Amino acid sequence: MNQLLQPLTLRGLTIRNRIWMSPMMQFSSTPSGPDTGAATDWHFQHFAARALGGVGLAMVEATAISPEGRSSRFDLGLWNDRQATSHRRIIKFLHDHKTAAGIQLVHAGRKAATGRPWERESTEDGMWQRVAPSAVPFGGLAAPKELTRAEIHALVRQFAHSARLANLAGFDVLELHGAHGYLIHQFLSPASNHRTDEYGGSLANRMRFAVEVVDAVRQEWPVDKPLFFRVSATDWLAGDADDERRGWTSSESVLLAKTLKEHGVDLFDVSTGGLVPDAKIPVGPSYQAVFAEQIRKEASIPTAAVGLITEADQAAGLVAAGQADAVFVGRELLRNPSWARQAAEQLGDAMGYPDQYARAFGRQFQPAASRS
Repeated sequence: MNQLLQPLTLRGLTIRNRIWMSPMMQFSSTPSGPDTGAATDWHFQHFAARALGGVGLAMVEATAISPEGRSSRFDLGLWNDRQATSHRRIIKFLHDHKTAAGIQLVHAGRKAATGRPWERESTEDGMWQRVAPSAVPFGGLAAPKELTRAEIHALVRQFAHSARLANLAGFDVLELHGAHGYLIHQFLSPASNHRTDEYGGSLANRMRFAVEVVDAVRQEWPVDKPLFFRVSATDWLAGDADDERRGWTSSESVLLAKTLKEHGVDLFDVSTGGLVPDAKIPVGPSYQAVFAEQIRKEASIPTAAVGLITEADQAAGLVAAGQADAVFVGRELLRNPSWARQAAEQLGDAMGYPDQYARAFGRQFQPAASRS
């Protein structure tokens, strides 16, 4: 069997293949009332279709740990029991079709309250206070409020509370979003973290919030369930060590991976960018895989590659070459929910199709009267 289609075991979970569905924000949650932040029928069909399409793991989009951590009123949230319960129908369907269920926890920090991307004018701007490690704005947004130590400690507790709810909902995998310019990433990068206390300055200080979140989450997340961490391996910013425009780097990502591995992280989900709107990023097929490979080899931790992975041979080659242990597929799965099954066919290890759909793929059924 092609390695891309082989199971992968992390702690007590065995994932049936290494084609995984990226967390992709849908901005389709209930925006107000008692079901604010809850999963809807849109989310059910979104994940059900990809489970039937053969992915080994489906990762629920960036889900806010608090109302103020959302980027829009339509974001998923996980700060109360009602929100946790809303995922159970989805998780049951995924499990019934042999797909592991994951969820990504996030606080948007200085990128909060920015609205849905397809709306020309944001109706969210100013709806709630943006916060960040430092009062450094993102792009043209208003400057966020610098967090106090007490507020930082409260945020750590909120991450842990959401992790507890994720376990009660029945999720198999938890991922912490430390990438794409959201709050954890804002602490990591010297371009957004100008603090002079124990949460800023040195690499160890800038990593402190991430470490504290991981430790608190691990207290709530069962020992037999894997914990992932999504990282932007580089901010794609030039500059030397004394330049405040210097961003987070791939060498720092390796050190972060080594540290978080010791604190209970099982896999690094490796992306890049997102901290500033004007970074010059050399986008192309598998353009981020080199960073997944670097972290995998130098930190000795499993990684997943992501970024313009669209072809079966491309995905299989990344795993076969040791660049990553799995691939997260995003936009290609939006275009084609059955991409995983079709990739398996192209690689010569067909998964087959659900009986209800098999007629579309040349499978003939024996008439009931002639069955023995």
